[in-house]
Amino acid sequence: MAAANVTEATGVSAAIGGGGGAAETWKRHIVRQLRNRDEKQHDTFQDLIRLYTRLLERTSLLLTCSTRLPSFDRSSASSLLLQNNQLKKVTGELAFQVVELQRQVKTKDDVLVAQKDRLQVGACQLAAALDDRQRLQRQVVLVQEENKAVKMEYDALLEQQCRAETSLREEKAREAHLLDDMIHPKQQAAARLNSRNERRSRTRDTNLQRELQTAARSKVTVDSSSGAPTCRPSSPKTPPTERRHARLFRSVSATSPRILTSIREMFEKRRGHSFGSLEEDQLCFGGLCLSARVPVRALQVLDAHEQGINAVRFSSSSALLATGGTDRVIKLWEVRAGSLTHRATLNGSTEGITCVEFDPTGLRILGASYDMSALLWRLDDSSPKLTLTGHSRKVTAARFSSVHQVVTGSADRTIRLWDLQRAACIQVVKVSSYCSDLVCCENCIISGHFDSRIRVWDTRASSCVQELPAAGKVTSLDISSDRRLLLSCCRDDCLQLADLRRRNNDRMCFRADGFTCGSDSTKAVISPDGCFLAAGSADGTVYIWNVSTGNLETRLPDKHSSSISAVSWAMSGEYVVSVDKSRRAVLWSDI
Repeated sequence: MAAANVTEATGVSAAIGGGGGAAETWKRHIVRQLRNRDEKQHDTFQDLIRLYTRLLERTSLLLTCSTRLPSFDRSSASSLLLQNNQLKKVTGELAFQVVELQRQVKTKDDVLVAQKDRLQVGACQLAAALDDRQRLQRQVVLVQEENKAVKMEYDALLEQQCRAETSLREEKAREAHLLDDMIHPKQQAAARLNSRNERRSRTRDTNLQRELQTAARSKVTVDSSSGAPTCRPSSPKTPPTERRHARLFRSVSATSPRILTSIREMFEKRRGHSFGSLEEDQLCFGGLCLSARVPVRALQVLDAHEQGINAVRFSSSSALLATGGTDRVIKLWEVRAGSLTHRATLNGSTEGITCVEFDPTGLRILGASYDMSALLWRLDDSSPKLTLTGHSRKVTAARFSSVHQVVTGSADRTIRLWDLQRAACIQVVKVSSYCSDLVCCENCIISGHFDSRIRVWDTRASSCVQELPAAGKVTSLDISSDRRLLLSCCRDDCLQLADLRRRNNDRMCFRADGFTCGSDSTKAVISPDGCFLAAGSADGTVYIWNVSTGNLETRLPDKHSSSISAVSWAMSGEYVVSVDKSRRAVLWSDI
C-alpha cells in the first residue's frame, strides 16, 4: 500500500509538473508530505499485521500437530477444543478489527483521493495564476515602455514650449522695439512738419502784415473824368480838397494781387497732399430724425459673421450698417425695405475688431482692433488705406473727432489723437486706468474707464477738466446727436444719462428686472431724437427705456441665444440692430 501511495504521489507530482518550472518547489513539498503520511500509516498498522501473521502461523502449527498425534485422551481433546474456540474467538475479533481497520483505511483513501483532486485543481489554478502573472508582467513592461516614450515626448514638448515662450518674449520685445523705432521717426517727422508749418505761417503772416503796411502808406486819387482811381504820389502842391478825397481811399498798388493771393492761401485748403479728397470734405448728412420709432418685432435674423460680433454701427444716412467681429473682418450691409443685404467685407486686421465708426462724410469707416492698431478704410476698397499704430495693448475705442482727426483709447491706459492727413499721432494723454470707450464733442474727449470714472479732456490743453464717478466699470459711452446728453453703461447693470450742459453730477439711472450687463464691452445707445435708450442684456433680450418717464418702454426677447454685445439705432429712427457673441445680428423695427 505504501508503494501504491508513493506511486500515486509520484503521479500527482507528475501532474503538477505540467504547471511550469516555477511549480517545482510545490511539487517536491507535496511529494514529501505524501511520503510522510504513508510512513505514519504503515507504522500504525505494522503491529496489527505482525500479530495477525503470528496468529495464522500458530493456527497452522496446531492443525499440523493435531494431524500428527494418533490419539488423544478426552481431557486433552476438550482442552484443545477450548483453546481452539478461544483462538477462533480471538481470530474473529482480530478479523473484525482488521475489517474495521480496512474500512478506515478505505475512508482515508477516499479522503486522500479527494485531497489529490483538490490538489490537482489547485495546481491548475496555480498554473493559470502563474500564466496571468506572467501576462500581467509583460503588460507592465509594455506600459512602462509606453510611459517612458510618453515621458520623453512630454519632455520634448515641454522643452519646445519653453523655446516657443522664449521666442515669443523675444518677438514681443522686438515688436516693442520696432514700434518704438517706427513711432519715433513719425513723431520727429510730425514735429518737423509742425515746426515747418509754423515757420511758414509766421512768414506768411509777416509778409502779409508788411504788404498791408506798405499798402496803407500808399495813397490814391480819383480821376473824375475817367472814374478810375490812379496811383499818384502825394505832393505839397496838391489842393486841400484833393487830399481829403485821397485819404478816403487806400491805394491798390502793384502788390495788391499778392495780398489777395496770400489771403486766398490762408483760407483755401490745398488739395493733393493729404489722405482726404474733395468729395470727403463735403459732408453728407443723413435725414433728420424728428421722432424715433420704438421697435416691436424682428424683421430679419441672420448669422452675420464666422465668430462672435463685437461692434455694430449705422452710417449717418442710415443706408449702410457696419459690423465688426472676432473673425477679424468688418462687414458692410445695405439696409433696404426692412432687410440687410451684404455689400462688402473689409479685411486687413490681424485680430478681432472691437469698435467700428463711420466718418461724418459717410465715405470712410474706422475700426479698432485687438492687434493694438486702428485701421481706416474707404467703403469702395476692402484693404485699409491707413493703419494707426502706437498703442502697446488692444485698442478698445476709435472715434472721429473731425473729418481729418480721430481719437483712440486703449487698454494701455492712453488716449491718442491722430492727424489723418499726416498719418501721425499728434497728442498722447496718459490716464490711470483701462480706457473702455470714448466719445467726442467740440474740443472735448469724454472717456470711460475700468476704475469707475468718466473723464472729460480738453484737447486744447491736454488736461482733464472734469471727472465724473460711476457706479461700476464703464463698458460703453454714447452721446446724443445734439451733443447734450451723455449715456454710460456700467457693470452694475445700470444705465446713467447725464446732461452735459450742467456742471453738477446729477444723472438719471435706468434699470430693469432681468437686465444684466453681459461683458466688459457691452454697448448701449441713445436714440437719434434723444427720447429712448437701448441696451442688450446677458440673457439675449434688448431693453428699451423712455428717457422722459425713466421707465422701461419695451423688451425684445427670444431672438438671441447668447449675450448681446452691442446695439445701434439708425439715424432715421426707423431701425435698431443688435448683435451677440454667437455671430447673430437681428434687425428690429415697428413696420
